[in-house]
Amino acid sequence: MQPQSTSRDEADELQYDQDNDRYVFHHEDDDTATLTATIVHALAEIADTDVSQGEFSLYDSIDPDALDRIFRPKADGTERTGGHIAFTALEHEVYVYADGEIIIYPPGAAPDPRSVR
Repeated sequence: MQPQSTSRDEADELQYDQDNDRYVFHHEDDDTATLTATIVHALAEIADTDVSQGEFSLYDSIDPDALDRIFRPKADGTERTGGHIAFTALEHEVYVYADGEIIIYPPGAAPDPRSVR
C-alpha cells in the first residue's frame, strides 16, 4: 500500500517518497493529536492495520509516553533542537526527529541509519 496522502491536515500529510522508498510527514507541536497518536495512525495506514481493533500497540515497540515527552519543549519553553529516535514497529523502521519530521521505511527498505534524512 503506497498512499499519496491521508485525511490529515495538509501540514501533517503523509507522503510516499518513491525515490527513497519511504513515507515522510511532519508533526507540529500545536497539533491536536499527540506525536505518538500521529505515528500510530500513520503506521496503521501504511501497514493496513486497524488500531481500533487492538491489532497494534506502539507499546510493543517503544514507550509512547516517553516518546511524547522527549520531544516536548524544554521546561523553560525553548524548543528542542537536534536529535532523533529510531525504532521498529510493525516491521517498519521509524525515525522521529526533534524538528517534527517523521520518516517511516517499509520492511527491508531502511538504509544505513547514518545516512537517513
